[in-house]
Amino acid sequence: MTERFQPLFEVTRGDIVESIHYGAITVVDSHGKLLYSYGDPQTVAFLRSSAKPFQALPFVERGGAEHFGFTPRELALSCASHETAQIHLDAVKALQEKIGIKESDLQCGAHLPGDPEMLKKVIIENITPTANFNNCSGKHTAMLAHAKMRGLPLETYLERDHPIQQDILATFAEMCGIERDQVELGTDGCSAPNFAVPLRNAALGFARLCEPSSLPKARADACRKITSAMTSHSEMVSGFGEFDCELMKIGNGKILTKRGAEGFQALGLLPGAISGESRGIGIALKVMDGDAGRMNDDLETKPRVRPAVTLEILRQLGALNDSQMKSLAAFGPTLPVKNHRGIVVGESRTMFYLAR
Repeated sequence: MTERFQPLFEVTRGDIVESIHYGAITVVDSHGKLLYSYGDPQTVAFLRSSAKPFQALPFVERGGAEHFGFTPRELALSCASHETAQIHLDAVKALQEKIGIKESDLQCGAHLPGDPEMLKKVIIENITPTANFNNCSGKHTAMLAHAKMRGLPLETYLERDHPIQQDILATFAEMCGIERDQVELGTDGCSAPNFAVPLRNAALGFARLCEPSSLPKARADACRKITSAMTSHSEMVSGFGEFDCELMKIGNGKILTKRGAEGFQALGLLPGAISGESRGIGIALKVMDGDAGRMNDDLETKPRVRPAVTLEILRQLGALNDSQMKSLAAFGPTLPVKNHRGIVVGESRTMFYLAR
């Protein structure tokens, strides 16, 4: 019997392995065929922010982007875990003005920015973060737009029985090939409903998002708009220098990726990403210990495990060539471990091989 989680990533000090991170990986095609796995593909995990493209999907499918005149850049922001750089704050404010809602309508709460320059500004100028600072503010703005377009209450847009949330749940379940009553529900950090499903189903959702040819036309068109927006404007999905942003830029429109909290990462490979014959592929990854971010001396908070593991997955699948891997080498899959004087004292590295 396959162990639920297996060793993914290790960190050494000298000749000793000092820590090991465990996790599970699943790779499927758009027909649901299991291509590769490591650990148990039936491991159930919350997608957290990796669910954002699906949360925007029913709004786009109903013509919401055209109704309010969303640009591709604004649609990417609707699927974002942005870093709260100035470009994100400006964009979400402009989008709210376009829709005709106020920042105070958002029920996501606030937190400190992930962008180092904005974090410095907040500290130096003693700024109190507001809802737009939340990295989910683009998602919440799109949810409110969806409710407003349909004449539905804005005050209760996060309630699980609100028509917007019911549409999202139904769409998510359909995309992931699972009955909606089998989707485990929880409340996300931004207070929106969130979903837990087996990794195999989460990967299927991303595979279909990237190859929607078997879906009804309206949904397929909406999937293509979302994937195009996210890959074309990846700086809005996260932020310049962040892994999701840089991977999608290097991927030349063929690789979609979306991080989630507590060690979740999801990817979609568009047809042709590996070869001229390759189909759409979905990948779901869960790091058991949550892969908590670490802040460096430049005030950048970065996860240690997921970027390196993601790059190794893509290398093993043949989705990134040597030149692309070199461009992303700052994220792994193998990196030196340095102490506070800059002396190399060990190494961090992936330690898995995908099994067919």
